[in-house]
Amino acid sequence: MKAAVYTVYGSPKVIQIQEVDKPTPQPHEVLINIRASSITRADTMMRQGTPKFGRFFVGLFKPKNPALGTGFSGIVEAVGNQVTKFKIGDAVFGEKLFSNGTNAQYICVNQEGIIVSKPDHLSHEQAAPICDGFLTSYSFLKDIAKLQSGQHILVNGASGSLGTAAVQLAKYMGARVTGVCSAKNGTLVKSLGADKVIDYKETDFTTGGTRYDVVYDTVGKSSYKACKNIISDNGVFVTPVLSFETLRYSLFKPKQVKFSATGIRKQHVLKALLTELVPLFKQEKLQTVIDRTYRLEQLVEAHHYLETGRKVGNIVISQS
Repeated sequence: MKAAVYTVYGSPKVIQIQEVDKPTPQPHEVLINIRASSITRADTMMRQGTPKFGRFFVGLFKPKNPALGTGFSGIVEAVGNQVTKFKIGDAVFGEKLFSNGTNAQYICVNQEGIIVSKPDHLSHEQAAPICDGFLTSYSFLKDIAKLQSGQHILVNGASGSLGTAAVQLAKYMGARVTGVCSAKNGTLVKSLGADKVIDYKETDFTTGGTRYDVVYDTVGKSSYKACKNIISDNGVFVTPVLSFETLRYSLFKPKQVKFSATGIRKQHVLKALLTELVPLFKQEKLQTVIDRTYRLEQLVEAHHYLETGRKVGNIVISQS
């Protein structure tokens, strides 16, 4: 089968599409024929080995895990002899972390892992990025920031994968939502539920008079230090983008600054959150925003586009 790998840190050109052995499911695993997968900013940071202190965890001189991709959607092709929750032919989607990547033709996933049945009305392309955008943002808003109905949240990077998800989720949770993005994406962000949109090219949102209960920096372009004057007395700054400054503040001001990453949370917790999201997609209260779709063979091109910073919503790798 074909799979994307990278054996050294660097630009998109380090990515190779190679022929590797097709995996065989273990007793509690399902083999999935991947129809669509996602690529994210986190993938580019892993590929680049940035921030460099993060290499202590992912490989000091070269990547410990050479695979790429976490989100997937596909069809169960085979099952282990102890699998009870899925059967051959089931359409499923989910996420697999720190293992053989999903930018590939096949992957094996434990039935107790982050995997659920795909709603019929969603295409594989719409389902594949859900865990990267919606699951991550839901984890932040519900569990990390503990967003409550009636609170005011500012979403920095509101037109990205995490941002478009956060705007919809925050609105569903009853919050007042201010989105920060470029003017050209303002209409989209408002259509997703934002009460107000700030054009970051025209206005510095950190100097305004409005104070927020939650500042969710989805892109790591700001900081607690820059935002502290717009955060309410009991408010919180949260971000999934690791930096030395965020790490330092999260240690010394843990009530005001919170860093987290999907990958460091327990799988059963993430699966429970994903299970809560599925009915909202079935009811069409949430929608996946897709910017561009590429083939697996075009993964290098997709990573180049991702690095331009112009992505709106999600980028999907399609094999359907």
